[in-house]
Amino acid sequence: MIRLGIDVGGSGTKGALVDLDTGELSSDRLRLETPADFGFDGVVAAVSEIIGNFASDGPIGIGFPSVVVRGVVKSPPTAHEVGGWVGRDLSAAVADKVQRDIVVLNDADAAATAERNFGAGQNRDGVVMVFTLGTGVGSALFIDGKLVPNTELGKLFLADEPDVSENYVASRARDEDGISWDQYGQRLNEYFQHVQRLFTPDLIIVGGGVSKKHEKFLHHVNIDAEIVPAQLRNHAGIVGAAQSAVNTLG
Repeated sequence: MIRLGIDVGGSGTKGALVDLDTGELSSDRLRLETPADFGFDGVVAAVSEIIGNFASDGPIGIGFPSVVVRGVVKSPPTAHEVGGWVGRDLSAAVADKVQRDIVVLNDADAAATAERNFGAGQNRDGVVMVFTLGTGVGSALFIDGKLVPNTELGKLFLADEPDVSENYVASRARDEDGISWDQYGQRLNEYFQHVQRLFTPDLIIVGGGVSKKHEKFLHHVNIDAEIVPAQLRNHAGIVGAAQSAVNTLG
């Protein structure tokens, strides 16, 4: 089954056809610059232009950097703290422009869906959690393969830390605070121990660019759950968006 997936980012909006039997791209990836002001109309136009460049059928999935409930944006996009987004129905706006069925979901949920279906979480039931460590912390929660959307677990608070946890454990925080990999691993140990107390996961998958260096820090995380690095990276958002469209609309 071939479906179109789109990943809306702060600087670029990317799309490609995805073979959902293998989780691999079945076309070249098309990237357009995301409008500098990240305005609603400009993003809708960019997404619609990408869709127009692909011959495809069936529903289209779009990963977007905010809390999204039934296609409606519920929080300011994390890529740009701009107004004019909350309460807007992105799914309906794109569908009206391209006359296709559209599914919009949180971008971390989209990328994690790819990891759950084709990566380190493949064929794993129980409670599976995926975390992306980057500028912030993205999170996703699966229960027996079903996504619990919009978890936003980078917003948890840790004891003795006055700010949200993503400002303590994101890879950006390691760079800004100038800490060693060992110190970073110890921070993650605090964080994932807290996550374990709340959710008792069977498997935690750690992604984001920093996961390429997982051997430098992941051994410091001492929890009951199995914890492993993500296997999918560059195209996970596109693949997961396409898979989510099928999961939602068939």
